[in-house]
Amino acid sequence: MQSTAITFAPSLSLSTRPRTLSARRLNSVAALPHGNFHFPGAFSASARKLSPISCSLKQNGWVAGPNPGPPEPESDGLVSRATAESAGPAEIPKPKSSAMDTVVLGSLFGLWYLFNIYFNIYNKQVLKAFHYPMTVTLVQFAVGTVLVVTMWTLNLYKRPKISGSQLAGILPLAMVHTLGNLFTNMSLGKVAVSFTHTIKAMEPFFSVVLSAMFLGEFPTLWVVSSLMPIVGGVALASMTEASFNWAGFWSAMASNLTNQSRNVLSKKFMVKKEDSLDNITLFSIITIMSFFLMAPIAFSMEGFKLTPTYLQATGVNVNQLYTRSLIAALCFHAYQQVSYMILQRVSPVTHSVGNCVKRVVVIVTSVLFFRTPVSPINSLGTGVALAGVFLYSRVKRIKPKPKTA
Repeated sequence: MQSTAITFAPSLSLSTRPRTLSARRLNSVAALPHGNFHFPGAFSASARKLSPISCSLKQNGWVAGPNPGPPEPESDGLVSRATAESAGPAEIPKPKSSAMDTVVLGSLFGLWYLFNIYFNIYNKQVLKAFHYPMTVTLVQFAVGTVLVVTMWTLNLYKRPKISGSQLAGILPLAMVHTLGNLFTNMSLGKVAVSFTHTIKAMEPFFSVVLSAMFLGEFPTLWVVSSLMPIVGGVALASMTEASFNWAGFWSAMASNLTNQSRNVLSKKFMVKKEDSLDNITLFSIITIMSFFLMAPIAFSMEGFKLTPTYLQATGVNVNQLYTRSLIAALCFHAYQQVSYMILQRVSPVTHSVGNCVKRVVVIVTSVLFFRTPVSPINSLGTGVALAGVFLYSRVKRIKPKPKTA
């Protein structure tokens, strides 16, 4: 059961004469929705400015004490702030979304899909002509770092104050984030875009396994049932994939493992931090750290291969490669930023469904653009896997019934 927290202002004037307390409207502070597949331990700073005394309603009764800190990442509860003259609970109506909010949200979803489509198309073109995935990954982090620093410098987004303990907690997230994007680029360089995204549909499987192993969060029967079509669909698509090779397959599987490890690490290391960060700020810091982590690895393993002299010697169109690399890097950073903007406006379940639809759109557009040969059985396997992902996102909403004593 989710806990309901009510904080009371400490300013209470005492008098020897009795008086009647009049009811006043409660001021509400609505908690922002938080992510469940990106950085579920991140919270905005505004959600922490609460009174230092609180009472929490738990299954075993009321417990009074210091403010328990930020809620769990998937909590959509309400934190109410009351004065000393408040009397009794009150129903607080939810604000109605206007037509403009709907238009803005629809535009964000459209940009999310569009940026992702362009990233996958241009990134695949770059990797086909330039077979150095580490350097390509480094360029994407470098462009993202420049964008983040520019936003902070021009005050387009508030520059955070980071402590050493926070950087130590973020470092493991940056490491797996770096590996996840590197493995994705390695897979895209080896197999078709549609096949890479079909394999990446197995992310829920890795999420369930890792959460059970390291967080003790065991799945319900409904969740386990939804994983079966995902695994079966990916297996069917793999057996009939024309561009199949083991390097591309295992790179995509490693990407699934590292990306879902990032989520587990977020819950394990970030959720208890007192000075937590919002998702966009956390992603920006991770992008900068990933650049510095990737640079020495790329230069030591692949050298500096982006010089015009080297590219011309290999017969690559230099201007075309530079242009496509820049567009891919810009779209890479843009679609992730927009993803977190959407996550601040919708529930994690809605975001998960939108991500499932996005994967379908990317697969279809890449097949049409690159004219990827697809057999009927391959299409069936991809469809079954994506249907399983959609089913998984729906059954995650089913909460197990509490055991009665």
